[in-house]
Amino acid sequence: MRAVTVAEPGGPEVLTISELPDPEPGPGEVLIDVAATAVNRADLLQRQGFYPPPPGASDVIGLECSGTIAGIGEGVTGWDVGAPVCALLAGGGYASRVAVPAGQVMPVPDGVDLVTAAALPEVACTVWSNVFMIAGLQPGDAFLVHGGAGGIGTMAIQLASTLGARVLATAGSAEKLELCRSLGAEVAINYRDEDFVDVVRRHTDGHGADVVLDNMGAKYLARNVSVLADEGRLVVIGLQGGVKAELDLGQLLSKRGAVIATALRSRPVDGKAAICASVVEHVWPLVADGKVKPIVHQALPLDQAADAHRLVEAGGHSGKVLMTL
Repeated sequence: MRAVTVAEPGGPEVLTISELPDPEPGPGEVLIDVAATAVNRADLLQRQGFYPPPPGASDVIGLECSGTIAGIGEGVTGWDVGAPVCALLAGGGYASRVAVPAGQVMPVPDGVDLVTAAALPEVACTVWSNVFMIAGLQPGDAFLVHGGAGGIGTMAIQLASTLGARVLATAGSAEKLELCRSLGAEVAINYRDEDFVDVVRRHTDGHGADVVLDNMGAKYLARNVSVLADEGRLVVIGLQGGVKAELDLGQLLSKRGAVIATALRSRPVDGKAAICASVVEHVWPLVADGKVKPIVHQALPLDQAADAHRLVEAGGHSGKVLMTL
Protein backbone atom coordinates (compact mmCIF):
# COMPACT_ATOMS: atom_id res chain seq x y z
CA MET A 1 0.00 0.00 0.00
CA ARG A 2 0.99 3.66 -0.41
CA ALA A 3 1.49 5.48 2.88
CA VAL A 4 2.97 8.70 4.19
CA THR A 5 5.99 7.92 6.36
CA VAL A 6 8.28 9.97 8.60
CA ALA A 7 11.97 9.02 8.48
CA GLU A 8 12.80 11.30 11.43
CA PRO A 9 10.90 13.98 13.37
CA GLY A 10 10.88 17.38 11.77
CA GLY A 11 8.98 19.85 9.62
CA PRO A 12 6.48 19.06 6.87
CA GLU A 13 9.34 18.23 4.50
CA VAL A 14 9.99 14.93 6.36
CA LEU A 15 6.68 13.51 5.09
CA THR A 16 7.32 11.15 2.17
CA ILE A 17 5.32 8.55 0.24
CA SER A 18 6.46 4.96 0.75
CA GLU A 19 5.29 1.48 -0.16
CA LEU A 20 4.41 -0.56 2.93
CA PRO A 21 2.93 -4.06 3.35
CA ASP A 22 -0.86 -4.15 3.27
CA PRO A 23 -2.39 -4.52 6.74
CA GLU A 24 -4.54 -7.55 7.47
CA PRO A 25 -7.73 -7.28 9.51
CA GLY A 26 -7.35 -9.09 12.82
CA PRO A 27 -10.18 -10.51 14.91
CA GLY A 28 -12.80 -7.84 15.46
CA GLU A 29 -11.36 -5.58 12.76
CA VAL A 30 -12.27 -4.47 9.25
CA LEU A 31 -9.95 -3.46 6.43
CA ILE A 32 -10.75 -0.20 4.66
CA ASP A 33 -9.67 0.94 1.20
CA VAL A 34 -9.11 4.60 2.04
CA ALA A 35 -10.69 7.27 -0.15
CA ALA A 36 -9.70 10.26 2.00
CA THR A 37 -8.20 11.20 5.33
CA ALA A 38 -7.98 14.47 7.27
CA VAL A 39 -5.20 16.50 8.88
CA ASN A 40 -5.54 17.06 12.62
CA ARG A 41 -3.26 19.09 14.88
CA ALA A 42 -2.33 15.85 16.63
CA ASP A 43 -0.84 14.74 13.29
CA LEU A 44 1.50 17.73 13.33
CA LEU A 45 2.67 16.81 16.83
CA GLN A 46 3.25 13.18 15.80
CA ARG A 47 5.29 14.32 12.79
CA GLN A 48 7.41 16.44 15.14
CA GLY A 49 8.00 13.47 17.46
CA PHE A 50 5.84 14.75 20.34
CA TYR A 51 2.76 12.49 20.09
CA PRO A 52 3.61 8.83 19.48
CA PRO A 53 0.76 6.42 18.66
CA PRO A 54 -0.70 4.30 21.47
CA PRO A 55 0.75 0.81 21.94
CA GLY A 56 -0.33 -1.49 19.12
CA ALA A 57 -1.47 1.31 16.80
CA SER A 58 0.00 1.93 13.36
CA ASP A 59 3.05 4.19 13.18
CA VAL A 60 1.50 5.82 10.12
CA ILE A 61 -0.05 9.20 10.93
CA GLY A 62 -3.81 9.71 10.56
CA LEU A 63 -6.71 9.68 13.05
CA GLU A 64 -9.66 9.32 10.67
CA CYS A 65 -10.59 8.23 7.19
CA SER A 66 -13.37 7.42 4.78
CA GLY A 67 -13.48 4.64 2.20
CA THR A 68 -14.97 1.26 1.44
CA ILE A 69 -14.67 -1.99 3.35
CA ALA A 70 -12.14 -4.30 1.66
CA GLY A 71 -11.99 -7.13 4.19
CA ILE A 72 -13.62 -8.40 7.37
CA GLY A 73 -11.83 -9.99 10.30
CA GLU A 74 -12.95 -12.92 12.40
CA GLY A 75 -15.98 -12.26 14.58
CA VAL A 76 -17.14 -9.11 12.79
CA THR A 77 -20.82 -8.91 11.90
CA GLY A 78 -22.99 -6.17 10.44
CA TRP A 79 -20.57 -5.06 7.72
CA ASP A 80 -20.20 -6.14 4.09
CA VAL A 81 -17.27 -5.79 1.70
CA GLY A 82 -17.80 -2.73 -0.47
CA ALA A 83 -19.81 -0.76 2.09
CA PRO A 84 -19.01 2.98 2.20
CA VAL A 85 -17.79 3.93 5.68
CA CYS A 86 -15.84 6.43 7.73
CA ALA A 87 -13.78 5.54 10.77
CA LEU A 88 -12.13 6.87 13.89
CA LEU A 89 -8.52 5.64 14.03
CA ALA A 90 -5.70 5.41 16.56
CA GLY A 91 -3.35 5.77 13.58
CA GLY A 92 -2.82 4.68 9.99
CA GLY A 93 -5.09 7.07 8.10
CA TYR A 94 -2.41 8.48 5.77
CA ALA A 95 -2.38 5.28 3.72
CA SER A 96 -4.33 3.55 0.97
CA ARG A 97 -5.45 0.82 3.39
CA VAL A 98 -6.01 0.67 7.13
CA ALA A 99 -7.25 -1.97 9.58
CA VAL A 100 -9.54 -0.65 12.31
CA PRO A 101 -11.63 -2.11 15.14
CA ALA A 102 -15.15 -2.64 13.84
CA GLY A 103 -16.67 -0.58 16.64
CA GLN A 104 -14.88 2.51 15.36
CA VAL A 105 -16.33 2.15 11.86
CA MET A 106 -19.43 4.18 11.03
CA PRO A 107 -21.67 4.34 7.96
CA VAL A 108 -21.35 7.41 5.77
CA PRO A 109 -24.29 9.66 6.67
CA ASP A 110 -26.97 10.06 4.00
CA GLY A 111 -26.28 13.01 1.72
CA VAL A 112 -22.52 13.11 2.36
CA ASP A 113 -20.10 12.06 -0.39
CA LEU A 114 -17.38 9.54 0.39
CA VAL A 115 -14.46 12.00 0.36
CA THR A 116 -16.22 14.61 2.49
CA ALA A 117 -17.10 11.93 5.04
CA ALA A 118 -13.42 11.89 6.06
CA ALA A 119 -14.04 15.29 7.70
CA LEU A 120 -16.52 13.84 10.19
CA PRO A 121 -15.22 11.09 12.52
CA GLU A 122 -12.72 12.99 14.67
CA VAL A 123 -14.74 16.18 15.07
CA ALA A 124 -18.10 14.47 15.57
CA CYS A 125 -16.72 12.03 18.15
CA THR A 126 -14.72 14.71 19.95
CA VAL A 127 -17.56 17.20 20.20
CA TRP A 128 -20.31 14.72 20.98
CA SER A 129 -18.33 12.88 23.65
CA ASN A 130 -16.97 15.98 25.38
CA VAL A 131 -19.73 18.56 25.08
CA PHE A 132 -22.75 16.28 25.43
CA MET A 133 -21.75 12.91 26.92
CA ILE A 134 -19.28 14.33 29.47
CA ALA A 135 -20.18 18.00 30.03
CA GLY A 136 -23.92 17.42 29.61
CA LEU A 137 -24.75 20.55 27.60
CA GLN A 138 -28.52 21.20 27.76
CA PRO A 139 -30.93 23.31 25.70
CA GLY A 140 -30.76 26.91 26.91
CA ASP A 141 -27.23 26.54 28.31
CA ALA A 142 -24.56 29.07 27.38
CA PHE A 143 -21.77 27.32 25.49
CA LEU A 144 -18.39 28.90 24.75
CA VAL A 145 -16.15 27.24 22.16
CA HIS A 146 -12.66 28.47 21.40
CA GLY A 147 -11.36 28.25 17.84
CA GLY A 148 -14.87 28.35 16.46
CA ALA A 149 -13.78 28.31 12.80
CA GLY A 150 -11.63 25.18 13.10
CA GLY A 151 -12.69 21.60 12.51
CA ILE A 152 -13.77 21.02 16.10
CA GLY A 153 -15.23 24.50 16.43
CA THR A 154 -17.41 24.37 13.32
CA MET A 155 -18.88 21.05 14.43
CA ALA A 156 -19.35 22.25 18.02
CA ILE A 157 -21.19 25.41 16.97
CA GLN A 158 -23.56 23.51 14.69
CA LEU A 159 -24.35 20.70 17.12
CA ALA A 160 -24.82 22.95 20.14
CA SER A 161 -26.99 25.51 18.35
CA THR A 162 -29.06 22.83 16.61
CA LEU A 163 -29.74 21.18 19.97
CA GLY A 164 -30.86 24.41 21.58
CA ALA A 165 -27.84 25.90 23.36
CA ARG A 166 -26.77 29.54 23.19
CA VAL A 167 -23.42 29.48 21.41
CA LEU A 168 -20.57 31.94 21.82
CA ALA A 169 -17.39 31.36 19.80
CA THR A 170 -13.93 32.88 19.57
CA ALA A 171 -12.01 33.33 16.32
CA GLY A 172 -9.22 35.54 15.00
CA SER A 173 -10.41 37.21 11.79
CA ALA A 174 -13.49 38.91 10.39
CA GLU A 175 -13.97 36.08 7.89
CA LYS A 176 -13.80 33.42 10.59
CA LEU A 177 -16.12 35.36 12.89
CA GLU A 178 -18.68 35.55 10.09
CA LEU A 179 -18.37 31.80 9.51
CA CYS A 180 -19.07 31.18 13.20
CA ARG A 181 -22.21 33.32 13.00
CA SER A 182 -23.38 31.60 9.82
CA LEU A 183 -23.10 28.21 11.55
CA GLY A 184 -25.21 29.25 14.52
CA ALA A 185 -23.06 31.24 16.94
CA GLU A 186 -25.15 33.89 18.66
CA VAL A 187 -22.00 35.82 19.56
CA ALA A 188 -18.63 35.73 17.74
CA ILE A 189 -15.67 37.11 19.70
CA ASN A 190 -12.39 38.29 18.16
CA TYR A 191 -9.83 36.96 20.62
CA ARG A 192 -7.19 39.32 19.22
CA ASP A 193 -8.85 42.50 20.45
CA GLU A 194 -11.68 41.45 22.80
CA ASP A 195 -11.68 39.89 26.26
CA PHE A 196 -13.90 36.84 25.89
CA VAL A 197 -14.68 36.86 29.63
CA ASP A 198 -16.19 40.34 29.43
CA VAL A 199 -18.06 39.58 26.21
CA VAL A 200 -19.57 36.33 27.53
CA ARG A 201 -20.66 37.93 30.79
CA ARG A 202 -22.21 40.87 28.96
CA HIS A 203 -24.19 38.66 26.58
CA THR A 204 -25.36 36.29 29.32
CA ASP A 205 -26.37 39.01 31.81
CA GLY A 206 -23.51 38.03 34.09
CA HIS A 207 -24.38 34.33 34.09
CA GLY A 208 -21.27 33.11 32.32
CA ALA A 209 -20.74 29.93 30.32
CA ASP A 210 -22.28 26.66 31.46
CA VAL A 211 -19.85 24.71 29.28
CA VAL A 212 -16.52 25.80 27.79
CA LEU A 213 -14.74 23.70 25.15
CA ASP A 214 -11.08 24.69 25.10
CA ASN A 215 -8.18 23.78 22.82
CA MET A 216 -5.67 26.23 24.31
CA GLY A 217 -4.89 24.75 27.72
CA ALA A 218 -2.56 26.74 29.98
CA LYS A 219 -2.86 30.10 28.23
CA TYR A 220 -6.63 30.28 28.74
CA LEU A 221 -7.02 28.36 32.01
CA ALA A 222 -7.47 31.31 34.39
CA ARG A 223 -9.89 33.14 32.10
CA ASN A 224 -11.81 29.97 31.30
CA VAL A 225 -12.41 29.36 35.01
CA SER A 226 -13.34 33.02 35.43
CA VAL A 227 -15.95 32.84 32.65
CA LEU A 228 -17.64 29.72 34.04
CA ALA A 229 -21.17 29.99 35.39
CA ASP A 230 -22.03 28.41 38.71
CA GLU A 231 -21.71 24.63 38.27
CA GLY A 232 -20.05 25.27 34.92
CA ARG A 233 -17.86 22.70 33.19
CA LEU A 234 -14.57 23.48 31.44
CA VAL A 235 -13.48 20.72 29.07
CA VAL A 236 -9.85 20.94 27.90
CA ILE A 237 -9.12 18.97 24.71
CA GLY A 238 -5.97 20.69 23.45
CA LEU A 239 -2.78 22.32 24.66
CA GLN A 240 -1.95 24.80 21.91
CA GLY A 241 -1.34 27.44 24.59
CA GLY A 242 0.89 25.35 26.85
CA VAL A 243 0.64 22.63 29.47
CA LYS A 244 1.23 24.35 32.83
CA ALA A 245 -0.73 27.16 34.47
CA GLU A 246 -1.89 28.26 37.91
CA LEU A 247 -5.42 27.20 38.86
CA ASP A 248 -7.42 29.29 41.33
CA LEU A 249 -9.09 26.49 43.27
CA GLY A 250 -10.92 28.98 45.45
CA GLN A 251 -12.67 30.47 42.46
CA LEU A 252 -13.46 27.03 41.07
CA LEU A 253 -14.81 25.89 44.45
CA SER A 254 -16.96 29.00 44.87
CA LYS A 255 -18.59 28.23 41.52
CA ARG A 256 -18.88 24.50 42.25
CA GLY A 257 -17.22 24.20 38.85
CA ALA A 258 -15.34 21.39 37.14
CA VAL A 259 -12.23 21.26 34.98
CA ILE A 260 -12.12 18.14 32.81
CA ALA A 261 -9.25 17.14 30.53
CA THR A 262 -9.82 14.44 27.95
CA ALA A 263 -8.14 12.75 25.00
CA LEU A 264 -9.87 10.60 22.40
CA ARG A 265 -6.95 8.74 20.82
CA SER A 266 -5.78 7.03 24.02
CA ARG A 267 -9.21 5.76 25.08
CA PRO A 268 -9.70 1.98 25.12
CA VAL A 269 -11.29 0.41 22.07
CA ASP A 270 -14.60 -0.28 23.80
CA GLY A 271 -14.79 3.34 24.96
CA LYS A 272 -14.27 4.63 21.44
CA ALA A 273 -16.82 2.14 20.13
CA ALA A 274 -19.41 3.47 22.58
CA ILE A 275 -18.73 7.03 21.43
CA CYS A 276 -19.01 6.05 17.75
CA ALA A 277 -22.30 4.25 18.39
CA SER A 278 -23.69 7.32 20.16
CA VAL A 279 -22.54 9.58 17.31
CA VAL A 280 -24.29 7.38 14.75
CA GLU A 281 -27.47 7.45 16.86
CA HIS A 282 -27.55 11.15 17.71
CA VAL A 283 -25.37 13.10 15.25
CA TRP A 284 -25.73 11.28 11.93
CA PRO A 285 -29.50 12.01 11.66
CA LEU A 286 -28.73 15.73 12.01
CA VAL A 287 -26.11 15.44 9.26
CA ALA A 288 -28.52 13.53 7.02
CA ASP A 289 -31.14 16.24 7.55
CA GLY A 290 -28.66 18.95 6.60
CA LYS A 291 -28.83 20.59 10.04
CA VAL A 292 -25.15 19.81 10.66
CA LYS A 293 -22.66 19.90 7.79
CA PRO A 294 -19.01 18.91 7.48
CA ILE A 295 -16.97 22.02 6.72
CA VAL A 296 -14.06 21.36 4.35
CA HIS A 297 -11.53 24.10 3.61
CA GLN A 298 -9.56 22.20 0.96
CA ALA A 299 -8.79 18.69 -0.24
CA LEU A 300 -5.29 17.89 -1.50
CA PRO A 301 -3.90 14.63 -2.89
CA LEU A 302 -1.98 12.43 -0.45
CA ASP A 303 1.19 13.16 -2.43
CA GLN A 304 0.91 16.73 -1.14
CA ALA A 305 0.86 15.76 2.55
CA ALA A 306 3.62 18.26 3.32
CA ASP A 307 1.58 21.10 1.82
CA ALA A 308 -1.48 19.96 3.77
CA HIS A 309 0.52 20.11 7.01
CA ARG A 310 1.85 23.56 6.15
CA LEU A 311 -1.69 24.75 5.51
CA VAL A 312 -2.91 23.56 8.92
CA GLU A 313 0.19 24.88 10.71
CA ALA A 314 -0.34 28.33 9.21
CA GLY A 315 -3.77 28.44 10.84
CA GLY A 316 -5.54 30.37 8.12
CA HIS A 317 -7.93 27.58 7.18
CA SER A 318 -11.52 27.11 8.32
CA GLY A 319 -13.01 23.67 8.94
CA LYS A 320 -11.07 20.61 7.85
CA VAL A 321 -8.19 20.00 5.46
CA LEU A 322 -8.52 16.65 3.68
CA MET A 323 -6.16 14.46 1.68
CA THR A 324 -7.47 12.18 -1.06
CA LEU A 325 -6.16 8.92 -2.46
